[in-house]
Amino acid sequence: MTEMDLVVRDVQPVAHDVVALILADPAGAELPAWAPGAHIDLVLGADLVRQYSLCGRTGQPDAWRVAVLREPHGRGGSQAVHALSAGATVRVRGPRNHFPVEAATRYVFVAGGIGITPLLAMIYELAAAGADWELHYGGRSRASMAFLDELARFGSRVRLWPADEVGLIDLDAALGEARPGTHVYTCGPDPLLAAVEQRCIAGWPPGSLHLERFSPKQVERPDEDQALEVELRRTGRILAVRADQSIFDAVRGAGVSVLGSCLEGICGTCETQVLAGEVDHRDSVLDDEERAANDCMMICVSRGRSERLVLDL
Repeated sequence: MTEMDLVVRDVQPVAHDVVALILADPAGAELPAWAPGAHIDLVLGADLVRQYSLCGRTGQPDAWRVAVLREPHGRGGSQAVHALSAGATVRVRGPRNHFPVEAATRYVFVAGGIGITPLLAMIYELAAAGADWELHYGGRSRASMAFLDELARFGSRVRLWPADEVGLIDLDAALGEARPGTHVYTCGPDPLLAAVEQRCIAGWPPGSLHLERFSPKQVERPDEDQALEVELRRTGRILAVRADQSIFDAVRGAGVSVLGSCLEGICGTCETQVLAGEVDHRDSVLDDEERAANDCMMICVSRGRSERLVLDL
């Protein structure tokens, strides 16, 4: 994964308590290419790393854009971002993409609040390609909804749902009838994702729904985890992972370099190739097909169904 120091070229307010950062190479070099759905990590301190969606347009290699909602009761990441000003330097990792746009005949986007960020990049790309799409975008109020000026150019394809004016998004109207060849992309708070997921599971073909979470989804766990053995194939180490210890912590504790960020199974930073053994997937990143392949895992939360795992580390 690419890691670099970028300069904050500009800080732009785009909604109440939401700022957009424009990041660029200090020497003016081109930044790595990316595709809609991609994230980057902002390294804001020794133990403060946060992931944000790239929300600009692809094909503009001189700068990246992210937008961040200030969360006064969060863990400090958004506050650190809002404290940045033009000219500041920030360490950046990425991009990586666990939320790519798949080929479809039509797209329905459902965004809640700051969840518009990954979807905005998708919309720009699909609109340029002449694709058929629509967006349902909800928020507490218009003032809290980012990028309304940019979305206005797309006319009737965009339906806004400021809750203080019209209530919540009418998901029955947006998703009540499955349409062949249509894919649904959604990002936002957990209640919105749960409601979208419920409707798509009930009536849409498998594989139609694509979602990205802000917080980990609930997964079934055993009453008590078991200790396991992990072989690190490249380094030749065999580690004993305690029942109360994550594989990530065990690997780090053994002095082996491995990247991590959210440590909740939602960002994908710690994704690791699995060479042998059966994985107990507990992340919120991989889909059912990727889990069934059993060839990678998020070592911050997932464990082994087998007593031994062999990892490409």
